Amino acid sequence: MDVLTALLLLVHLIPVSTAKNGVSSKSRKRIMPDPVTEPPVTDPVYEALLYCNIPSVAERSMEGHAPHHFKLVSVHVFIRHGDRYPLYVIPKTKRPEIDCTLVANRKPYHPKLEAFVSHMSKGSGASFESPLNSLPLYPNHPLCEMGELTQTGVVQHLQNGQLLRDIYLKKHKLLPNDWSADQLYLETTGKSRTLQSGLALLYGFLPDFDWKKIYFRHQPSALFCSGSCYCPVRNQYLEKEQRRQYLLRLKNSQLEKTYGEMAKIVDVPTKQLRAANPIDSMLCHLCHNVSFPCTRNGCVNMEHFKVIKTHQIEDERERREKKLYLGYSLLGAHPILNQTIGRMQRATEGRREELFALYSAHDVTLSPVLSALGLSEARFPRFAARLIFELWQDREKPNEHSVRILYNGVDVTFHTSFCQDHHKRSPKPMCPFENLVRFVKRDMFVALGGSSTNYYDACHREGF
Repeated sequence: MDVLTALLLLVHLIPVSTAKNGVSSKSRKRIMPDPVTEPPVTDPVYEALLYCNIPSVAERSMEGHAPHHFKLVSVHVFIRHGDRYPLYVIPKTKRPEIDCTLVANRKPYHPKLEAFVSHMSKGSGASFESPLNSLPLYPNHPLCEMGELTQTGVVQHLQNGQLLRDIYLKKHKLLPNDWSADQLYLETTGKSRTLQSGLALLYGFLPDFDWKKIYFRHQPSALFCSGSCYCPVRNQYLEKEQRRQYLLRLKNSQLEKTYGEMAKIVDVPTKQLRAANPIDSMLCHLCHNVSFPCTRNGCVNMEHFKVIKTHQIEDERERREKKLYLGYSLLGAHPILNQTIGRMQRATEGRREELFALYSAHDVTLSPVLSALGLSEARFPRFAARLIFELWQDREKPNEHSVRILYNGVDVTFHTSFCQDHHKRSPKPMCPFENLVRFVKRDMFVALGGSSTNYYDACHREGF
């Protein structure tokens, strides 16, 4: 089934389910589902297409919105890399043929694409922290390499950058025209897809930037935990969370049957197929409108995809309920949140460095941060997802600062655990910055239970 057919399926956001005893719900003549007894069923194809984040019309966004007497002081942007080629291959099948060179007249297109390639080709002598200096600055293989950023991924972040430019530079004048290198903070993991995504966003944000002012720092950990990565209790939470995932999978007989069918098609043991994480490759087929692979034994098909994707959605739902992942997230996200409020605190003191911070990262970076902030209903980070922290100063009371949190352009500030009760207690239109500081310095540890009051103690708590 191609993506057009999949899009037609989107009309049915609440698929017809089969009732007990095998009686179709169609025969019950109910036009509207009862919202109390029947929660809407999540459409796996719809969710997958949202995850693909195929570039289309410019999106509406809430970044940069504040009462007129507030002044934007600093902005901290966390992105997931853009669309990429799969990290895994479905055994004994042909790899999807996707071209990772950048071609201006091919879809998806961006008006700055040619200029981006030209500018990147001038940056080969740029100084990046090792080992980033050995990575290519843009994707360039006629057949994508595993995990390589695609043209779609570049366009997604050129769009992100241009959107942030229109809001933060043109409207709010966050950076002066003669901005200096120390007013940007840029950090990425050591993968070409994250460096290239960061550069694409940066080019959309600061077209034709001066290479001499650009310095990307290398972050060895996907959690961006710098020198605070050793945390035994965090790893214990992760082991328990992985055990929960494993047990949920064992309970899903339809999933096991689907893996068995697919394993027969590609003629490998079921265990080997599962280890190859076929959903990663299948998502690439779906996002790029390439038909699923076939062998002489048959074809992997959309029904297989739906079963695996539905299980993923179910897994995310149970993950929220069981709270093991929350424990992992609070400890996993603490170092990067602590760094971020440190930067914000310096900005509140009038320091003019690091006004714009960009972290180019992965789903496994953004997901724990979202969870730690209490944004449990947030969707799993799609390709080119962006999570933004804005710091604002009240011009009428210059000592007062506020924060806003935005996820993919949606203001989620009052859904965070540190600000969801703000409206009940305060008439202020924005969330006080001290709420976020108190959350990171104290409340994250309170949420873990136990008596720890700092990161080190929480990481080394006995008897967990």
